[in-house]
Amino acid sequence: MLKLYCAPNTISTVVVIALNEGVHWEPIRVDVAGGEQTRPEYLKVNPKGRVPVLLTPESALTETGAILEYLGETALPDLLPADPLHRARMREVMYYLGTTMHVNHAHMRRGYRWADQDSSLSDMQAKVSETMAASSAYVEGLIEGPFIFGSSPTLADFYLYTLSTWLERDGVGIEAYPRFAAFKAAMEERPSVKRAIADGFFG
Repeated sequence: MLKLYCAPNTISTVVVIALNEGVHWEPIRVDVAGGEQTRPEYLKVNPKGRVPVLLTPESALTETGAILEYLGETALPDLLPADPLHRARMREVMYYLGTTMHVNHAHMRRGYRWADQDSSLSDMQAKVSETMAASSAYVEGLIEGPFIFGSSPTLADFYLYTLSTWLERDGVGIEAYPRFAAFKAAMEERPSVKRAIADGFFG
């Protein structure tokens, strides 16, 4: 059985939702707020001190995108587009979400990863609502509806849903982006998302 090191309101919830789409798995909750991910015991699991970590029968996998692709190749093939170009476009969206939009959000509470001066941290925090709004506007233009690529979800949709739940804390109203808001509402009708919410991974 697959096991996932995860924590509420972190990027690991992307994988939680994907696993809820039909994979037999077990959560191993990490107390990120209490700093469990920085302790020697956890660093043996993931030296990067982050979640998620997926324990497979063969080895441990880190990095959200890599974990999603593994699940798509092994357990959730319906979430991978069959056409090579469409699959590449799904990855294109996922890479943007992981390297740009997620990083924009991280500047609010994780600025210490990039700077030490209080003034620098304050500048980064002040910029987050602007950069997350810009990312939301970009995403708005991608969504074909109800999901990113139309009527069927892909792995990228689980990534985007998790980021959508962070907008309010970042000072961005999703209602300003009608397609994005409709996407979020459609995702929240999926049993996989409902289960993650009921299990306390969001909120």
